[in-house]
Amino acid sequence: MSDKRDLLILGGGLVGMTLAIAAAKQGLSCHVVDRADPAELTAEGFDGRASAISTASWNLFRNIGIADGLEPFGCPIASIAVTDGMKPGRIDFQPEPHEGSLGRMFPNRQLRLALYNAAEGEELIAFHPKADVVERHRGPHGVSATLADGTVLEAALMVGAEGRMSPTREEAGITMAHWDYSHRAMIVGLTHSKPHDNVAWEIFYPAGPFALLPLLDDADGNHRSALVWTVDEKDAEGTLAMPREMFAAEVAKRTHGVLGDITLQGPISSYPLSFQHTVQITGERLALVGDAAHGMHPIAGQGLNLGLRDVGTLVEVLVEGARLGLDFGDAQLLERYQKWRALDSLMVMGATDGLTRLFGIPGRLPSAIRRLGMGIVQRTPPLKRFFMDEARGISGDVPELLKG
Repeated sequence: MSDKRDLLILGGGLVGMTLAIAAAKQGLSCHVVDRADPAELTAEGFDGRASAISTASWNLFRNIGIADGLEPFGCPIASIAVTDGMKPGRIDFQPEPHEGSLGRMFPNRQLRLALYNAAEGEELIAFHPKADVVERHRGPHGVSATLADGTVLEAALMVGAEGRMSPTREEAGITMAHWDYSHRAMIVGLTHSKPHDNVAWEIFYPAGPFALLPLLDDADGNHRSALVWTVDEKDAEGTLAMPREMFAAEVAKRTHGVLGDITLQGPISSYPLSFQHTVQITGERLALVGDAAHGMHPIAGQGLNLGLRDVGTLVEVLVEGARLGLDFGDAQLLERYQKWRALDSLMVMGATDGLTRLFGIPGRLPSAIRRLGMGIVQRTPPLKRFFMDEARGISGDVPELLKG
């Protein structure tokens, strides 16, 4: 007996699984296929990374019913300090008291656990973990994916959510604008003697941005933060080869003492940084979401949030189409999704790429000019408000699921 569903989501990561749950809450059924083993992804120590969840993304989590379970693990971001090498002339982004935080920091492990638990309780979600797709088919009447064990999954719409190296996107022949930054991000957890006071630091050095992101204290009361340190690719191997004490000393030097004494927590991971963006995020009975559609520099922590905005937009478009009696693969629906997401994703990615290049120009004069500009923003409330609203994901045409 065929189990044809509304959506065939290829990729069950943070974005793909959020899409499945958001769709199920609106009455849409789906297959979710992922190569990974959930038990491995949620094991203690597997992944020390953490993600910034913007105000709009938190609204999405609240609207699909996973916020209450997640809240105890999230560290509110009360303010964001942006500085050029810790020199005078920084910007402090801080919302009004009634607006709450600028976002929340969550360990990726907790996000995955919350999503897996929520999906397990949804009858409209058929999850196929540890599964390889060996064949994809998209035609005028539906889509299908054949798994390595011979299982054939059918649906009305295929969604590529496998990340930057999406085979679904490649197979569809969707081309990308792509360039390599020749930088590598070093990611590790920190414990430190001084409290972070819920401040996220974005410190720009010529070699690349250096981000300190607040986390909740651990069970022993140790103050914790997540570090994302961007280094030149030519220096990456040497940086990773440092003894941990030397690495921690280099981190402390770049923080200028704002966190006090620093100790590394957990393993150091790294990955190369690049820019990739598809002009087209749809095809015949196909939609792309998350990093399959746009991969960006982690400079502002917006990568996951951009993918979650894809989720809210796609679900709203499909639900409205269903009310009109349209097929989920209808070209008009996919065109609406394409147009709705185009401007937002291009603006965010263009801004992060521009910031990366602007702050990467070495020398005293460029630094002085940057700090002058930052000082102007600091003293101009409307400009600060604009940048804060962009970071929180609440500007522009926001999907209903991402509204409070």
